[in-house]
Amino acid sequence: MTANKEASSSPNVAVSANAPDSETLARMALSGDDEAFFRLVTDDRERLLRIAYAYMKNEHDALEAIQEATCRAYAKLRKLKEPSLFLTWYTRILINCCIDEQKRKRRMLPMLRLPEGAAIDRLPDERLRLDAAIAKLAPHYRHIIILKYYEDMTLTEIARLLEKPDGTVKTWLNKALKKLRADLGEGGGGFHDRWGEDGTLRI
Repeated sequence: MTANKEASSSPNVAVSANAPDSETLARMALSGDDEAFFRLVTDDRERLLRIAYAYMKNEHDALEAIQEATCRAYAKLRKLKEPSLFLTWYTRILINCCIDEQKRKRRMLPMLRLPEGAAIDRLPDERLRLDAAIAKLAPHYRHIIILKYYEDMTLTEIARLLEKPDGTVKTWLNKALKKLRADLGEGGGGFHDRWGEDGTLRI
């Protein structure tokens, strides 16, 4: 009796179990359901904010980029061909918004995420050098490093996001790492322990 009463008093369990997935929400949004569209963005907000922050340096500009991306995505929603790829499609729009805003403000240097509560003048020299080295990379190399090492995306996921062949993305990653190694050095300077035996970078 008690168990039944507790089950009936917890409707959220049933609601959560039946919550629509992102593809279902995208199909609903394409059918004119605005609530479904904004729920898609809200549910993925934390990841989107991390990506925007990596490009925009600060939370205010990152939130502005997300707002602009949301407006653009809403306006272009009918162009989405595959509902299952909504989040990939939206992320691509967000990155483009970040790039546009950087160009507008002439602030082309992406700041990597700071530890919570950290002040920039207290950051280790090693971290500042790493930020500067990544900032000097060509945009497409910078995208790869941010998405690979800060968002932990696979090369296949990055390729789909950037609409490039897997082989191209792998080549870009290797070239980006090679440039970073040349800039930072493989030994000394505090960077010797950041390079794996396979040549990858440990952020």
